[in-house]
Amino acid sequence: MRFFLVDAFTGEAFRGNTAAVVLLDGPADPAWMQSVAAEFKHPETAFAELGGREVPLRWFTPKTEVELCGHATLAAGHVLKGEQEFDTLSGTLTTKSDNGWVYMDFPADPPEETGEDIPLDVTAEYVGRGVSDILVQVADTARLRALEPDFKALAALETRAIIVTAPGDKPGIDFVSRVFAPAVGIDEDPVTGSAHCTLTSYWAPKLGKERMVAEQASERGGIVRVSLTENEYRLRLAGQAVTVASGELHV
Repeated sequence: MRFFLVDAFTGEAFRGNTAAVVLLDGPADPAWMQSVAAEFKHPETAFAELGGREVPLRWFTPKTEVELCGHATLAAGHVLKGEQEFDTLSGTLTTKSDNGWVYMDFPADPPEETGEDIPLDVTAEYVGRGVSDILVQVADTARLRALEPDFKALAALETRAIIVTAPGDKPGIDFVSRVFAPAVGIDEDPVTGSAHCTLTSYWAPKLGKERMVAEQASERGGIVRVSLTENEYRLRLAGQAVTVASGELHV
């Protein structure tokens, strides 16, 4: 079985978010897939089962399977090239490679305001929940960039991840975010495609824009282009990707 190690949401190697992509020629045991993901130790490992028009795609962190992952889907689209339809736990997702970018059609995930108290050393302007994650909007972008969370406290929350976001503070950047997911084994995710399903749904009406450019301000950093579609339940994410290694699995 061939595998590829890909840096996603970046045009430079050793930036963005890392994902492994394993190409399967048939169904695989979920326990084996989880073991492979734990061995790779990347934030996500994507398993794509080749052979049909619609490609079954599953994602695993080093600790658990997840229902939606943007950067590993981008990585799979980058590896397979062309136009792809993936059959996933979040329904059919499509990717299209064009001029160095991978464009993805993903479900919108507008948050609902909860106002709950989140253990972060920063004043929240808004707290809400999407399908899987908590969204916290703060006013101070510099404070967001410098944030050092208590990961143990965040891991105790009943959520996949905590998305902290603020207005853009650079030319051409509409909003900034960081994503913390210690409950699924990732203290800070470098660039999180699925989080931008919630972020786009939140910022588009707030900024009055249909197309935006987002920065995820992790140590590795990354850029995500986002846009609304005519279907209020769908949106588009786009990013670049770089293959840094490839090889074969022997187990």
